Amino acid sequence: MDGKRRLILKGILMSLGAALLAPLRAFAAWPATAFEAKKVPEALNLLFGHSKLTTRDADITLTAPELAENGAVVPVTVSSTLDNVESITLLVDKNPNALIARFNLAPNTLPYIKTNIKMAEPSNIIAVLKVGDNLYSTSRRVKVSISGCGN
Repeated sequence: MDGKRRLILKGILMSLGAALLAPLRAFAAWPATAFEAKKVPEALNLLFGHSKLTTRDADITLTAPELAENGAVVPVTVSSTLDNVESITLLVDKNPNALIARFNLAPNTLPYIKTNIKMAEPSNIIAVLKVGDNLYSTSRRVKVSISGCGN
């Protein structure tokens, strides 16, 4: 009986250990250098290996206020009619760090995200959607009354 109990206990402990380590694996693909990039082309190169964007204003909807009262909380929504969108990336061209967020989408997921971002000063918010090897984008100019990046 003791042998079976030890075997069961060992199996439970190994399963528990694997479950605790699983979240660490998710951080293995974290693009830390891309989030440190100062310029939009640099961030795109680090994320995707190139920075060639095709503008698709008709297929991508980027919603953000024209004037953000507080740059610490700027609501942004991105949706698209494009098929097979793999990721949605948000960048701000005049922020201290250009890359704001990257959302990897599961297959057959509707391309839609809604989030709040921080902006340092009036600038363009750029939404980049990855479809296969292509990067499609749209942008919107947002004015900021109070900086949200500690400036």
